[in-house]
Formats: sequence, structure tokens, C-alpha cells
Amino acid sequence: MNRPSFITWRPATTRILIGGLVVLLISLVVSYVVSTFRPTTLVTAGSGTYRLWIADTDAELTQGLSGVPTLSMDGGLLMKFPYDNTWGIWMKDMEVPLDIIWLNEDKKIVYIVKNALPDLSTDVTFTPKEPARYVIELPAGSVDKAAIKAGTFVVFDENDDGAYW
Repeated sequence: MNRPSFITWRPATTRILIGGLVVLLISLVVSYVVSTFRPTTLVTAGSGTYRLWIADTDAELTQGLSGVPTLSMDGGLLMKFPYDNTWGIWMKDMEVPLDIIWLNEDKKIVYIVKNALPDLSTDVTFTPKEPARYVIELPAGSVDKAAIKAGTFVVFDENDDGAYW
């Protein structure tokens, strides 16, 4: 019995299907790598050393750590702003409590907020009393654990390419 031609599987159909699946798979792998392996840098503050993601584009600075479900004890985010200002930080879409540290252009700590809670969302914007160039977000408790204090300096290479990752 002859089958109708609209359900006949042809070699060209197989090639198109396999090619589409390969393109989809490659896209998924590239997307995963880009989202997972963000640039990082080693940061030393107080007695602690941290491997921090770097945020320096408008989109990354706006996103911050929003939506990140967990942080390792030596993880967090280094925000690099283009100029000094009293950059405000809020807890919109945050899932973990944070310690937030503002640094001036010389990498001196000018302001610290401990244990900023996720449920504050956009109700509270934390703002330093002095202009800052950098903001560091660490897991809550990091400031006390590493004896991080205002007026001390933080060490990091802002040109680090994340080669340690």
C-alpha cells in the first residue's frame, strides 16, 4: 500500500532536523557558559580573600546579584562604576542577605552596610555618606568574620581577566 507523500520521511528532512538540533544544542551550551563563567577577580578585604564576579556594564550593575539563589562564603560581586558617586544599592529580587561595602577610587572603604535582608526589596536604598567608585556585595556575616572596617583599604586588580576560574 502506498503512503501519502505528506508523511514520507525523506533524507533531506533528516538532515534539516539534525542540523536544527545541533544549532539548538550549541546555542544552549554557549548560553550556559556565558551565564556561568562570568569574569572574576580576587579581592582581599580585612582578613578575607574572595573570588568576586565583576559587574561593569549598565546591565550587570543594574542586575547585581538579583536572582542568585546562593553564594559561597568566598563569593560575591564587585561593581565597578565609571565615576565616583553615592551609588544606591537595593535588595530587589535578592534571595540572600548581604554585607555591602562601598570603596572610593583609591579602594578605601568609605561605608559598610551589614546584613541587608532580601525582604527589603525596593523599600530601602542603601546609600554611602561619601562618593564611591566600587561596591562589593558579600554574603551576610563576611564583614564581621573578616574584621572589615571603614577606613581600611581593599586589594584587587580591576583588570583581572578571571584566569583563576
